[in-house]
This record gives sequence, structure tokens and C-alpha cells, in this order.
Amino acid sequence: MLMNYLRTAWAVFQRRKLFTAINLLCIVLTLVVLLVVTALLQEGFFPTGVEHRSDRFLQISLMESTNQKGDSLRRSPLGYKVIDKYLKDIPGVEVVGASAGPDEAHVYRNGGVTDIKLRHTDAGYWQIMDFKVLAGRVLDAEDVDKGRMVAVLTASMARKLFGSVGALGEKVDIGGQVFEVVGVVEDALHFNAFSDMWVPVTTYPSSEFRHQMSGNFTAMLMTRTPDELPALRQRVVDIAKTITFGDDPDYTIARMWADSKIDVVARSITSSREIDPGSGKIIAGIATFMMVFMLLPALNLVNLNVGRIMERSTEIGVRKAFGASSSQLALQLVLENVLLCLAGGAIALLVARCVLWWLEAAGPIRYLKVEMSLAVFGWGLLITLVFGVLSGLIPAWKMSRLDPVHALKGAA
Repeated sequence: MLMNYLRTAWAVFQRRKLFTAINLLCIVLTLVVLLVVTALLQEGFFPTGVEHRSDRFLQISLMESTNQKGDSLRRSPLGYKVIDKYLKDIPGVEVVGASAGPDEAHVYRNGGVTDIKLRHTDAGYWQIMDFKVLAGRVLDAEDVDKGRMVAVLTASMARKLFGSVGALGEKVDIGGQVFEVVGVVEDALHFNAFSDMWVPVTTYPSSEFRHQMSGNFTAMLMTRTPDELPALRQRVVDIAKTITFGDDPDYTIARMWADSKIDVVARSITSSREIDPGSGKIIAGIATFMMVFMLLPALNLVNLNVGRIMERSTEIGVRKAFGASSSQLALQLVLENVLLCLAGGAIALLVARCVLWWLEAAGPIRYLKVEMSLAVFGWGLLITLVFGVLSGLIPAWKMSRLDPVHALKGAA
């Protein structure tokens, strides 16, 4: 029986090629956009590569400073003094890392200038980030403590600066400061990992950064388990209340928030001063948008299916006249929709993978490497199947219950 249904469906698809193509196009476009967008969002907010420990760390990228009168307000990234004095020794935190930038810098080599992204980091940063080391090593505590003029490069930047020559041991001149390359790591796009070059924080030309309350730093606080993060959020809020600005009358009150990656984005959108910046609403908004986006082609699919089924009234009348039951006819029509959805899903999976490969290879987003989420594909395909079944079930059941005489006359 199933083989008969499948052969009939294939004959219908062949006979109505335009309808088949339009339906497949709607399904494929919807799933491709869904898969590509969610892959990019997942890579940004829930990465599996360099920042795969993001479920265990929070970051503080913003401090708000004001006074009792409220006539002065400053919102800026952290100064190194805040991290060093108030955040380094928080109880229960396994590692505290500090990173500045990425800043614009210029490498002078062989009479030419190369623009790069540069980060100044401490040793804790490298304990939280999990870079894949391709050659040499990453920066360590001794490099930072002694202010060694050493650097780590991405693989792409190492090739750009030194070609096929090994980068280890080579010198890099940045504004008169000469660094020795001690390591090469795999390219990475992630929020806290994105850079072309890393050097110790203690290699700044001036030590003034040690005394700054506001600056260009982000603090990363990693706990032993994800369960400790809620308590850490509250602890950071409490620590902010103890921050003092010396004799500066313009700033006497500080506020800080420890956020996850998506919380950082939510806080920048909502400007919230609460511990929870409303990231749940952001996620709900994205999910709603995705559902609406999928609903549009689904409605189009409903209209196409209604028209297609109505056109087949004569065929339905003939089959009823030869004894086909209403349930058999409805099952046949619904099966055709399901097969179209499955075929569209398979094509969409291949096309989405090709699109992601193109985005990685063409380089519109530097250092982009994304993995497609099969879970998202599964949910997207399931939703498409549900819409496919629903869009065909009602008109199919209606037509299957027609009187054979009326059906043969083409009456609805």
C-alpha cells in the first residue's frame, strides 16, 4: 500500500512540475535562512571552539560611574585598576582574566605597513580561552610579570607577515616596540578571542594603565561549575558598591554587572541596570521572529495546496468511484506534502552547508568558522512538516468526502 502511495505521489510531482518546484523553493529558502542565521547566532552566543568554556565564565565589559547628585555619568569599559584591585581575588572564582581591545595597530615590516587588531592580555585570559596552538606556545604568567616583549599571532596573520617562512622567533615592529613571535594559534572570531595579535598587558609603553579606573578592558571571571554563576553575578554587583574613585567628586558611585555573552548584547540594547538585562526577552524575540518567518511560506504552502487539491477533484472522484475511502485519499494527499517537506529539508541542509562554507571561504566576516546545528535543522524540519501536514490535511479531508458524482463534475 505504501509503495502505491509513493508511486502515485511521484507521478503527481512529475505531472505538476511547476507546483513541485514552487513548494520546494519555499521550503528550501525558509530552512536555509533559518539554519544559516541560527548557526551564526549559536557561534556568537554559545560557541564550541575557543570559548567553549563560556558556560562557566561571565564577563564584565562595562562600568557605570556617577555621583549622588546624578549630574555626572560615565559608562565605559573597565580600567585595569578596577580588575587588579577589586576583581582579582573574588572568593569562589577559579580564574580572572583581563583583556584590552582589540585595538587598531600597525606593523612595520620590510618598508611596508600592515593594519592589525591587537590585544593586551594577562595570563588569566589564556587559561580561560582555549586556543588551538599550531606552533610554539601562548603567553604565560612569567611573560606578563616580567613584561617580556613577546607576541602570539593568528595563523592568517603569520602567513600574511612572513609568508611560508615560520613565524616563530621572527620580530614584529609595532610603533617602535619590537616583539618576538613565540606562538601561532588557529584563527578565531569569537567575541573575546577575536584579534590578529596578542601581547602581555605589561608591554604598554606607559604604566599609566595600572592607575586607570576606566579604560578599554574586559574582565572574565570563570567559576568551577556553571551552577556558581548566579551567585557570582550578585557578588559583582556588591563589589561595585565598594569601589572608590579617590578625590574625584564627579564620580562616587559605581555599578558593574557580570554578564554572559548574550547578556552583554541585551544590556547594550536595553541599557538595563538590573542583574538580568532582559536577555530572555531578546531570545524570545528572536524565536518569535523565526516563527513568523516560517509562517509566511507556510501560509503560501496552504494556498498552493488548496488550489492543487481542488484541481484534482476529477481524479479524486474517479478513485472514490473505484472504492477508495476518504481516509485513504486524505492520507495520499498528506503524504505528498510530507514527501515534499522531506525533500526540501534534505536540499536545504546541503544548501545551508554550502552557504556557510562560502561565508568562511569568501571572508566577508574575518576568521568566521561555524558549525551547523543539526538540532536546529531537526526542529526546523519538524515545524515544516507540521505546517505541511496541516496545510494539506483540511482541504484533503474536505475533498476526500465529496460525493463521487460531484467530484467528477469538478464541484467543490
